[in-house]
Amino acid sequence: MSKVTKKRAAVNPKVAADKFYTVAEAMALVKEVNTAKFNASVDVHVRLGVDPRKPDQGIRGTVSLPHGTGKVKRVLVFCTPDKEAEAREAGADHVGLEDYMQKVLEGWTDIDVIIATPNVMAQVGRLGRVLGPRNLMPNPKSGTVTMDVRAAVEDVKKGKVSFRVDKYGIVHNSIGRVSFTPEQLEQNAMELVNTLIKMKPSAAKGTYVKSVTIASTMSPGIKIDPKTFK
Repeated sequence: MSKVTKKRAAVNPKVAADKFYTVAEAMALVKEVNTAKFNASVDVHVRLGVDPRKPDQGIRGTVSLPHGTGKVKRVLVFCTPDKEAEAREAGADHVGLEDYMQKVLEGWTDIDVIIATPNVMAQVGRLGRVLGPRNLMPNPKSGTVTMDVRAAVEDVKKGKVSFRVDKYGIVHNSIGRVSFTPEQLEQNAMELVNTLIKMKPSAAKGTYVKSVTIASTMSPGIKIDPKTFK
């Protein structure tokens, strides 16, 4: 068991283990109990009442956070030459096809999001064994396979993020940084969780949003009352 630092020991009592906070209370508290010296990420963990093993309950999608995540996303666009200028004008960091495919096959994955046009997906599909485990494979469901390259790149740069339920039925996502105001964090959290609520599968039975927890990179977890998102 890892040793608790003095800073962590000092803030732990500020978070009541048996209390469920409102969204607003949690966002103010997560800033107060953060112990990192850097601009730590603030993450939300939403446990859903779904069975991810069933195709109709594998929650996956995208959401545009009103205030972004505070992180500059590095975007690679796989496309044919006629779309390269459009991608670069939209702010893509890397644009091309064969040359970047070779780099990826050699182990280069210094990117956060990959966007591809449909007409190159047959070629990009060869990268599945490298990109799949890193959740970087372009997918129509996440809006990363499209002919509208400009809109796709701009959306990512403005704060559009992808989410996917893990094998335990939990969605983990960053909703900003501790430098954000409590109001910005609250609005981002509301957007993400309410998007998940709208995506409730008809096959999901019982309680859908089972728990919501927020924490910064180096802070105790803060439980949020799921009812405050409705």
